[in-house]
Amino acid sequence: MSSVYLLTLSQLSGRWRLLVMSVLALMPIVLTESLVLVPSGASVDEFELIVLNTMLAGSITPLVVLAIATVAFGNEVEDRTLANLTLAPIPRWQIVVPKLLATVSVAAPFIAISALATSHVAFNADATATIAVTVSTLVGLALYSSAFVWLGLATTQAVGVGLLYIVLWEGFFTTYISGVRLFSIRAYSIALMHGLDERRFADTENLGFGVTVAVSVVVFFGFLLLTIRKLRNMDVP
Repeated sequence: MSSVYLLTLSQLSGRWRLLVMSVLALMPIVLTESLVLVPSGASVDEFELIVLNTMLAGSITPLVVLAIATVAFGNEVEDRTLANLTLAPIPRWQIVVPKLLATVSVAAPFIAISALATSHVAFNADATATIAVTVSTLVGLALYSSAFVWLGLATTQAVGVGLLYIVLWEGFFTTYISGVRLFSIRAYSIALMHGLDERRFADTENLGFGVTVAVSVVVFFGFLLLTIRKLRNMDVP
């Protein structure tokens, strides 16, 4: 497993990919600094909607993960080198799990720093709010990683499909149709943030904390199992 993990880390750590992730991760921090410097400022609700919900959870995190996760298997499928792994006498989960862990390992530092710095500046170093934002964002990152690693194995058009999912489903449908939030990773992240700091993010329109935790676990392991099953059943060129 360690060799697959280290190999995937090397594949995912290209210079340009890291540069793009750095730029994306800086955007919420820069926007937050700008909002803080404005004399009138922004209310907690406005900041949550603009920066945390729409930008960090709904755009930056899934885009960063999409750029990483779809490559975990996607490059090997395109280069026809996946057979080198699947011919090895190891269970398929020992290939999928280290690739998922490598995806999280590469993306997590960028998103964690972005969420931590953004919330630290916005909430005047309030520890509870900062932890709530950072933890919920990392949970969202883990869920997106599990889903997009599967997507990268399931289709050669993973980036295009992933962009459609981010823009249409997470960006449009979950914003205007409340009933689909049960199937939205962004909604899970925001609901978890509210549950971790009800004092600052009190809102009854989100999913309950217990439901969010349970559904998040199901989604994460569900996509993990789907990826293992896909790798086990697919015809590797």
